Amino acid sequence: MLVKGPFEKAKLYIESRPKISEEQKLITKNVSPGPCITISRETGARADVISEKLVNFFQRYPTGNPVPWTVFDKNLIEKVIRDHNLPQSLGKLMEEEKYSAVKSLMIELLGGQPPIFTLIHKTTETILQLAQLGNVIILDRAANVITSKLKNAFHVRLVAPLELRIEHVKELFNYNRLEAIDFIKHEDHDRKDFGQTYFHKDISDPLLYHLVINTQLFSDDEAVELIGNTVVKKFPDIFGIGD
Repeated sequence: MLVKGPFEKAKLYIESRPKISEEQKLITKNVSPGPCITISRETGARADVISEKLVNFFQRYPTGNPVPWTVFDKNLIEKVIRDHNLPQSLGKLMEEEKYSAVKSLMIELLGGQPPIFTLIHKTTETILQLAQLGNVIILDRAANVITSKLKNAFHVRLVAPLELRIEHVKELFNYNRLEAIDFIKHEDHDRKDFGQTYFHKDISDPLLYHLVINTQLFSDDEAVELIGNTVVKKFPDIFGIGD
């Protein structure tokens, strides 16, 4: 879940997307794409706070790309639905994909709605478009797998001990302990199931990431500095600091 700041920024990005789309060819022709940072997380590992702070971090390092740094999390599905004129009801269906192929088929046969695979395909398409434009942070949705071949992509996995994650979820959603444990259990299961079902990847595999960070061992600001500075060093040409 995003805090209000980055959610509102992403909403503005979504609303201005038609204008950006018209300029996209010119932008990508004359300007190198900014970085695309994907963040996979264990539920409650503070990705919401860290991603917001990363946007602020990168204000110090302009890339020359006019697209503003933006975080996409739950609002990514809103963008996909709007960009591809899909039924709004699909947004309620796709909550980190609690679907099997059988359920998808039943929706297609009985509901008159696009099958879940249509939404997965369009989401993948949108993630690639966002990544190729750059200056974007994308949380989950197997974005690290989808963008694995892109040269401007950088992949991060955030993990933390269960007790720390429980406390963060309790604070974030005002849950009691049992509610937080249940939420974490289901969210972690659904994310893993999504990666396995649609991309045949185990999202907990550390080999899929440039960095795996235990957020118990770093403050939010330290994690941001670690990720941000590593991204800048990884892409010196993008940030104009190459030799």
